[in-house]
Amino acid sequence: MKKYWSAEAGKKSDALDLEEVVFTFKDPAKIALSLKRSALESPRRKGTPFQSAMSMLNFYINRAGKNLAVSRKRILEEAKEELRKSFKK
Repeated sequence: MKKYWSAEAGKKSDALDLEEVVFTFKDPAKIALSLKRSALESPRRKGTPFQSAMSMLNFYINRAGKNLAVSRKRILEEAKEELRKSFKK
């Protein structure tokens, strides 16, 4: 089995403590609120809560790459907009 650096990065780095199912939600607003809550509560972040939440969302999108369905990517991109709104950015 091939090991990927990104799998370890999500487990052992200063990554946020996320809800395990956050990226399976169908509602972009629900994804954004979960990421925001995790970013605000987590002691394991380096940047601002907004930076950390957006970073995790981008990390997930980039890690999925070509395997991410178009409909799923659209939901996650909408979650970015919801995240910006929730942090007033």
